[in-house]
Amino acid sequence: MPQPCRKQPAESAKVGDGSIVRSAPLQRCIILSTSVGTLAGATGLADSGRTLWAAALLCLPFASFAAVLAVEFVLMRAVHVRTDPVIDPTPKAAPRLLLSAWWAELKIALRAFCWQQPFFSQSCPDFVSAHVPDVERKRGVLLVHGFACNRGLWNPWLERLQLTNTPFVAVNLEPLFGSISDYVDTLEAAVRRLESATGLPPVVVAHSMGGLAVRCWWAQQNDQDRIHHAISLGSPHRGTWLARFAMTRNSRQMGLKSPWLANLANAESTTNHSRWTCFYSHCDNIVFPPLSATLTGADNQHLPGVAHLHMIDSPEPWEELLRWLSSPERSS
Repeated sequence: MPQPCRKQPAESAKVGDGSIVRSAPLQRCIILSTSVGTLAGATGLADSGRTLWAAALLCLPFASFAAVLAVEFVLMRAVHVRTDPVIDPTPKAAPRLLLSAWWAELKIALRAFCWQQPFFSQSCPDFVSAHVPDVERKRGVLLVHGFACNRGLWNPWLERLQLTNTPFVAVNLEPLFGSISDYVDTLEAAVRRLESATGLPPVVVAHSMGGLAVRCWWAQQNDQDRIHHAISLGSPHRGTWLARFAMTRNSRQMGLKSPWLANLANAESTTNHSRWTCFYSHCDNIVFPPLSATLTGADNQHLPGVAHLHMIDSPEPWEELLRWLSSPERSS
């Protein structure tokens, strides 16, 4: 049985192996510069006798991050309340449920952006092997992260997959702030690796923007059977209200009724939608209104009280993945 992925810094990735991460150094720079600047400022304040100000400065980064998340939840709730219930019948989340979702999202966001992604994005290398006998081969999994993230977001999933000897590839979508269409080649290479190693079309799990990247890749395929099934977690399939504040090219493409989304819908085969399971939530602080994360014809599953990043820690998407990994090949 394979051992769990060992923890080692992201710098262990080798240049030229196709898995070098550019977002990790950026995130490390932000975390380390903020930490050093905050500590230096707090030390100076403490040395001058202003202890309370020093303590306040130390808490400022955490408080600022928590406040930004809170604003997202307030906006999400306000937009959902104004949404026509005929257009989006998803039940409104009660304030107590929103508070619980905010707290859970804060914890996982700090873990992801301050630890996993900056420092351990390569702690679980891709697990593919072409020398495994055919009788032992399992269907592979392709994991695709969302906006401003990297493959380190999936570390808990990658460890569980490796323990069960399930082949997987977790990609990094680059350039970070280019067009979503730019990620097609990355996904094509990842699917080819899994096809070569297993002889089977993979199951794809995509978070947030990653779901749009998968749809963009899939729309360009002559053989629609290259994916066994796709699972999206909080993907803005119909855009998101929050994208009106977007500053990068890919985030603007995720706006409600954006030209890029319209072109994607025209390019893809709607029959593919039946091969999607789309998880969405009335507590998603990034993709809202809630039905923005659904596809017509897909198996759309609501996760009550679950925020955007927190979907990755929810049991339902993992159980859905296991279900499709054990399902037989589709009939042609």
